[in-house]
Amino acid sequence: MKIDILTLFPRMFENVLGESMLKIAQKKKKTAIKVRNLRDWTSDTHKTADDKPYGGGSGMILKIEPLYRAVVSLMGEANVKNIKLRKKNVPKNMKIVLLTPRGEKFNQRKAEKLSRAKHIIFICGHYEGIDERIRSLVTDEISIGDYIMTGGEIPAMAVLDAVTRLIPGVLGDSASLKHESFENNLLEYSQYTRPREFEGMKVPKVLLSGNHKAIDAWRKKESLKRTKKVRGDLLWKR
Repeated sequence: MKIDILTLFPRMFENVLGESMLKIAQKKKKTAIKVRNLRDWTSDTHKTADDKPYGGGSGMILKIEPLYRAVVSLMGEANVKNIKLRKKNVPKNMKIVLLTPRGEKFNQRKAEKLSRAKHIIFICGHYEGIDERIRSLVTDEISIGDYIMTGGEIPAMAVLDAVTRLIPGVLGDSASLKHESFENNLLEYSQYTRPREFEGMKVPKVLLSGNHKAIDAWRKKESLKRTKKVRGDLLWKR
C-alpha cells in the first residue's frame, strides 16, 4: 500500500514511523509511507499555507491552492495547474482522507475498509480549519473522537497505525486479528501469562486445563461480560 501524509509539521512523524509495527510494515515492503510538507506546494517566497477567513473570525485557515495542488500531484497527475478533478474521478482503490472533528467517528470497521485501498492520502488539518473547497476531492472525513486537537497529525498517526497492522503480511500472526477487541462488536477477553500466581492473584484454572472447548467458552463469556460493563452500545450492534 502506498501512503502519503500531507502536513505542515512533517517532523512530528519521524519517531512514529521509525518504531514498532509501522517500521516493520515498511521494512517488509508492505507499505511505502511518505510524509509530505504542504509548504512544498505553495507558490510565494514565504511559502504561505494559511490565511484569514472570509467573513471575519479568529484564527487562520489552510489555503485551497496548496492543498489542491498537493493532492492532485500525489494522485499522480502531472499537469497540476490545469487539471480539474473531483472526488467522483478518484480511483476506487484510492482514498483521500481528511482528519477533522467534523468527520465520521473512526472505528475498526473503517480501519478494515481503508486497509483494502492501494493508495491513501492523509490530509492533516491545522489552525482553525481548512478551505471548504478541498472537500471536492476528499473521499473520507474521519474524526478519532468528540474532542478538539491542535491539528490532524496525531489523529493521522492513530488511523495510520490501525490501518497498517491490518494489511496482509504485516503482523507475524495474522490469526491474532480475529480475537482482538471490536471484532464481532465485542471487547477482547482477559489475557494472562507467567507466573501462575502474583501477589495472591491467580490465573483462572480453566486457562491451565488444556481443554480448548472450555477455554473458548470462558473467553466468549469474558468478552460479553466486559463489553456489557463498559461498552453496552456495542451489544446493540450485534
